[in-house]
Formats: sequence, C-alpha cells, structure tokens
Amino acid sequence: MFTGIIETLGIIKDLRKENDNLHITVSSNITNELKIDQSVAHNGVCLTVVAIENDTFTVTAIKETILKTNLGNWKVGDLLNLERAMKLGDRLDGHIVQGHVDQTGTCISIAEANGSWYFTFAYDKNLNNITIEKGSITVNGVSLTVVNSKENEFSVAIIPYTYEHTNFKSFEIGTKINLEFDVVGKYVARLHALNR
Repeated sequence: MFTGIIETLGIIKDLRKENDNLHITVSSNITNELKIDQSVAHNGVCLTVVAIENDTFTVTAIKETILKTNLGNWKVGDLLNLERAMKLGDRLDGHIVQGHVDQTGTCISIAEANGSWYFTFAYDKNLNNITIEKGSITVNGVSLTVVNSKENEFSVAIIPYTYEHTNFKSFEIGTKINLEFDVVGKYVARLHALNR
C-alpha cells in the first residue's frame, strides 16, 4: 500500500528485455535505503526490487504490467516518481493507493495559472472507471484531487512543489500516464455498471 506522496525522482539507467519480462534499472537517492524484495511504486506501478548495485536498483515487470501501464513507453533517461510502501502508524497524507494501475490516460491540456498548473487527462470510459469531483485520483503515482470531472476526462491542479518534485514537469500534450482510480470511485463505478 502507498499514499501517493512521492518521495523522490529516479532516473532510468537501463532497460533489458528477457522473454516477456522487462528489467528496469533505476538510479535514485533512496537506493541505499532499499532492500531486495521491497515494493516500490514507479509512476504508480508497484514493482519488487530484485537487485541493488551502488546507487542503482533493478525491478522486473511482467507482460501483464507492461500491457496495462505506460511502461512500454519508458526510455533510458526518463524520470520516474518513486514511493516506498507506507509503514503502519505513519500519517496517510495522500490517500490509499494500491500501486495497481487501472488504465492509462493521455495528457490533453496543460494550462499555467499564475504560479500553478492545470493538467487535463483523457481516458477510455469503456473500462468502467470514473472520477468524482473533488475525489482522489493517482496520476503516475501522485495522489491528487479531481477538478472538472467529466465522463472520460478530468483535470488536476498542480502546485509548484509538486511540479518541481515529480515528473509532471516533463509532461507534454500526448504524454501517456498511469491512472489508479480511488477505491470509492471504483466501488461507485461497479455499482453503476451493475445497474445498467
């Protein structure tokens, strides 16, 4: 379990295919605090540390994860939002995040707003996920509040701190992002689908 509060950024140093798996090596300032077999969220994707060497660690993604996330678009040099699993007894500053991406979305608008930014994302409504106005959403692992919720798109407001300390600063129109919908929203969406 995670909170959606990003600890640090990592840089992809190597990507290596092995059959249907992808081994991802990341350089990070938290590497020396990691242990093999720990869970770390990478852009919201929960992956297990399988190797550590100097300031880099390696995780492995299976085909299912690659197909359901934006992992297939990752390149050497890309910035990743990193968060270690939460500890019991810690404050829950964001919201409950599982690290299981529901689907991807696409950045369709970026608007500067006198010191902050509004990012708008579109997603496939046919997968029965919904956003709720003022509800929570996880975008690339970042816990955010939904504004301007629509049937297949929503916006989030980003403060300067979040912009500087996450990979939001690298987003462009067309950037593919990982989405994990709030568990409350998932429950409402399932009820809505059953009542159709």
